[in-house]
Amino acid sequence: MAKEKKQFKGQMDDEEVLLVFRKHPVVMRKGLILFMFAILIGVLPSFIWVTELVLFGGMAAGFVVGLLIAMPSWILWYFSVYVMTNQRFIQTTQKGFFHKSVSDIGIKHIQSVNFQVAGIQETLLGFGSVLIQTYLGDILINNVHHPEQIMNELFAILREYGDVVDPEADDDIAGKVARA
Repeated sequence: MAKEKKQFKGQMDDEEVLLVFRKHPVVMRKGLILFMFAILIGVLPSFIWVTELVLFGGMAAGFVVGLLIAMPSWILWYFSVYVMTNQRFIQTTQKGFFHKSVSDIGIKHIQSVNFQVAGIQETLLGFGSVLIQTYLGDILINNVHHPEQIMNELFAILREYGDVVDPEADDDIAGKVARA
């Protein structure tokens, strides 16, 4: 019997990964803008000394410097991951090169999942916030790509593996509320 490969560090043997998501790439916009400015600044000397060597050399130097400037933004985005398994929700947030924060909460502690898309930029680019309410406190995840889809997938997982009750499917709860 072959042992299944674990998908992340700390995954338990009987744990199944159901959903993995990241923030929207828009969180890297500052690094991308600085990357483009570095290339532009690298090309500027070619307006004074008009030669192909200066143009392509400056462009290459600007590209390398731009990569070095944009790399931290990419690292913070890439290593910030949200994982939902059949047993828990894990939030891994990279806050710097040498600072990582991990939150791990059991799936049975999650009460509800909500989302919000506010403003024209979030609407046009398709990102927003997801709020996971737990017995222990709230987890707010900003800049999530397709927050409504993520909320629906999380809720489906909670309905199947957690203790979330669907109010539309349970007439007994509606009757108790009406009697109160």
